[in-house]
Amino acid sequence: MPTASNRTAEFRLEEDKRKRDFRRRRRKAREAAGEIKELNIVAMMDMMTILLVFLLKSYQASTINVNMSEHLAIPASTTQLHPQENITVTVSMEELTVNDRKVLDLLRGTIRARDKEGGKEEAFYVGAVYDALKREVDKQKYIAQFNKSAPFSGRVNVVADKKISYRTLMDVLYTAGQAELGEYKFMVLKANQ
Repeated sequence: MPTASNRTAEFRLEEDKRKRDFRRRRRKAREAAGEIKELNIVAMMDMMTILLVFLLKSYQASTINVNMSEHLAIPASTTQLHPQENITVTVSMEELTVNDRKVLDLLRGTIRARDKEGGKEEAFYVGAVYDALKREVDKQKYIAQFNKSAPFSGRVNVVADKKISYRTLMDVLYTAGQAELGEYKFMVLKANQ
């Protein structure tokens, strides 16, 4: 004669067998319907890579680097604009550089007459600056031929010490214009509000 505990044990075994059979039938039905049998890690990694590239491209951080020195004090502004990647001309009290390459020495923030066209103080054209800018323009145009997403823009970023004279800036901008750089942006430090 079966006892109550034996009947309960048999009932549990029957119930467990029914559950196993139900799960087995359900799994076979899903496999027959073409559902995914296992997790595909490769597809998930592809998706994560695409998301990472998208997020990195949409991240708005400045790629403009300015090497600060004791001879370069950039003015501050409350601008909200982000700098663009262009040819950069840096004018400090001691030197003038194009894309961080020294082009010529300055005398207390002014371009010497000997560096200007014909050695004349009143001339605007500075040959050494033109040569350096023209090399960068030619490089950008060459890249633009093969990379349609990086067209030649004709823009120049000017990073100038706040004590640089207007005349020196005019010399630089005139020379940049001669090198096909007709649009310019002055770079400033973003002040905290």
